[in-house]
Amino acid sequence: RLARIGWMAFYEIREAVERAAARWGAARVAVVLGTSTGGLEETEQAFEHWLRFGAIPERYDYQHQHNFNALGELFASVVGISGPVYNVSTACSSSGKVAASAGRLIRAGLVDAVLIGGIDSLTRMTLQGFHSLGILSSTPCRPFGVGRDGINIGEGAAFLLLERESDDAEVCVLGVGESADAYRMSSPDPSGRGAREAMERALAQADLRPEDIDHVNAHGTATQLNDDSEALALRALFADRVPIASTKGYTGHLLGGAGGTEMLFAVHAIRTRKIPATLGADPVDPAIGIRVVTEPTEANVRRVLSNSFAFGGSNVCVLVGAR
Repeated sequence: RLARIGWMAFYEIREAVERAAARWGAARVAVVLGTSTGGLEETEQAFEHWLRFGAIPERYDYQHQHNFNALGELFASVVGISGPVYNVSTACSSSGKVAASAGRLIRAGLVDAVLIGGIDSLTRMTLQGFHSLGILSSTPCRPFGVGRDGINIGEGAAFLLLERESDDAEVCVLGVGESADAYRMSSPDPSGRGAREAMERALAQADLRPEDIDHVNAHGTATQLNDDSEALALRALFADRVPIASTKGYTGHLLGGAGGTEMLFAVHAIRTRKIPATLGADPVDPAIGIRVVTEPTEANVRRVLSNSFAFGGSNVCVLVGAR
């Protein structure tokens, strides 16, 4: 499944990556992708086969089916990229964190362009793990809404090409902020400290202030604890001025693919000047105290923060803006 999704995405981005390689040189283009499970489903099936028949199936190939870096290596080999290829795995912030990795590679002068993004496919471990935590909702998720009771797990991928400079780019990455509050393995710091620090660091890197932000794509998982702590952080920085949306009502929680997908939602908001609705949020929990958008809204969107927060307090905020 991972390979099938990867090939579908590959044909959409191949032309842009080839142009970057032609412009900068194959050795000056990197691939940095994020995932939390890689091709784990293939390994689960191989393990089940071993339990039933006492042997790993002959078709199973860990290096090409489960290895977290397999998809990045596939992209690089087919397009002919010879720059760094590696993976970031920090659970649900993985494909947001790759934006920070790309920035460091470019600022260090090691490369001039980086293909970033993230992908996760459904696995039994994922479903059973979240079920054991009691945070899977049996109904469509309701980020920031009254009566929210948990997440919906989705499946998907997203990819973006970042370059040192570009004549045709409509949107740029202005800053990336990271934090690691390590409050608890499976729940966020209830004070929102780590989330707030990630947003503050993204703003600082871009030399911007909270009043310069037009919209925030929130992590907004629809669990009680996550939404409460993120709302505290958002309220501390923006009060109720900035329109907030969670797009997980459209996609479900894509886990390692969430950060990249939500960066694309942020880019789309800038390109279309439309803020997406937060599906399922109406009526908004009055205790949240932030401006949650419940209907698609036209606005002069120029700068957007995209939040991704993960188990263990591994947090990232990506700030994108119109060129």
